[in-house]
Amino acid sequence: MVALRAGRLSAPLAVLVLAGCTVGPNYKLPKTAVINNPAAQASFISDGKATQITNPPDSWWKLYNAPILNALIQKAFSANTNLRIAQANLESVEALLAEAKAGREASVSSDAATSYVQQSAESVLQHVQPPRREIYHTGITVSYDADLFGAIRRGIEAANDDSEAALAARDLVLVNVAAETTRAYDQICDDGNELATLRHTVALQSQALTFARLLHANGRATSFDVAGEKAQLETLESQIPLLKAKQINAAYRLSTLIGEPPEKYDHVWLTCHKPLVLLAPIPVGDGKSLLKRRPDVREAERRLAAATARVGEETAKLYPDVKFEGSVGSIGAAANIFSPLTNFFGFGPSVSWNLNQSVVRARIAQAKAQTRARLAAFDGTVLTALQEAQSAINSYDFELDRMTSLTDAQSLAAQVASNMTELYHGGKVSALTALSAEQKLAQADQAVAHAQADVSKSQIAVFYALGGGWDTSGQSHVKKMQISQESPSYSP
Repeated sequence: MVALRAGRLSAPLAVLVLAGCTVGPNYKLPKTAVINNPAAQASFISDGKATQITNPPDSWWKLYNAPILNALIQKAFSANTNLRIAQANLESVEALLAEAKAGREASVSSDAATSYVQQSAESVLQHVQPPRREIYHTGITVSYDADLFGAIRRGIEAANDDSEAALAARDLVLVNVAAETTRAYDQICDDGNELATLRHTVALQSQALTFARLLHANGRATSFDVAGEKAQLETLESQIPLLKAKQINAAYRLSTLIGEPPEKYDHVWLTCHKPLVLLAPIPVGDGKSLLKRRPDVREAERRLAAATARVGEETAKLYPDVKFEGSVGSIGAAANIFSPLTNFFGFGPSVSWNLNQSVVRARIAQAKAQTRARLAAFDGTVLTALQEAQSAINSYDFELDRMTSLTDAQSLAAQVASNMTELYHGGKVSALTALSAEQKLAQADQAVAHAQADVSKSQIAVFYALGGGWDTSGQSHVKKMQISQESPSYSP
């Protein structure tokens, strides 16, 4: 490192400052980036029966029209621990941005000291004891970095991009919290629905066992028949504790998501026995709207922008760093404080230059490699977002097809059970025949209940993949902050 000072170089250096530039590449996403591919912005592949092209709302969970769920998500947004961590991380990065911006300001320092001293005579080759006296030092120093080649400007640019990336990371946590809260409450309701259908099936099987015992007592059935009906009843009853455990575990998970201890869950949640139902097709938008909405895509793009800015920050170190410094103060014997003999001042430019260019160029190469890695990560995030959304929509379509088939079977079983009941009351079929039809209907009800749970899970997976849950209007659910609607932003 070479440092140069000059008292009469102010004018030439001022010319250099005026001619200064910001070195390094200006951020611009390559045209070959995956996000620019027309296929990445196209409509999703779907049969259109359960989806529509309009964009989903930010608060997608309100499409279920479930007040309890709405309240739970709002509570999770205010108390979830992961969200609190993400918010704190965002505030930390914003503080780093403020620190970087402070680099454009003049650095001002002051100092003051006093002491009672006696110098060493022998240190100056004398043999007479020097006098003892009180001395002091006080002064103010001001330094301003001209940022001739934009190192500070690039640093601020990188810090600003990091701040926007942290905001996107916080929004991604919002997406996760909304989805996980909905998923937990949905499981409680789905398990409640399956428990209701299972208990009905158990009740019918208990009737079948009663009939078998009655027939056995009258010599019209064997003990094996009774044992078979009892085994079937116990098999069905054994499923009830498992469903109860799943439901309570979902309540534990939901309680944790809203920032409460697991055992503090609200027992009212367990009274839900109807699955969450959408009253309209899911609005999925297209690839273009998805990539604007997904916070992880925005975060990856901002990380790429920050890496590009750091190339310029390192490149600026190839050139001299010019600072203007001034100082004023007083130093000397306390008896002469602030006198012409002790006062001092100084002003002038200073130039520092790292002549070890090999080290600087190696760091530039590292920064460029990091930029390439960030571009690859951005492309990968875009591809993953598209794949997750398309896969979720595809699975949802097939789950609905399965649901349609099971619902048709349920309708047929209900018709048969109704006919058998009429025939039984007319004395044309036995009670066992009517009961058998009721059992088949109960089995169909169980299959539909299980399919409804799978459909609900698929719906939530679609909403999660679409990246909804944070407020794209610029008003965050946690903190008011302006968010660009042009996503991603491809210019510095």
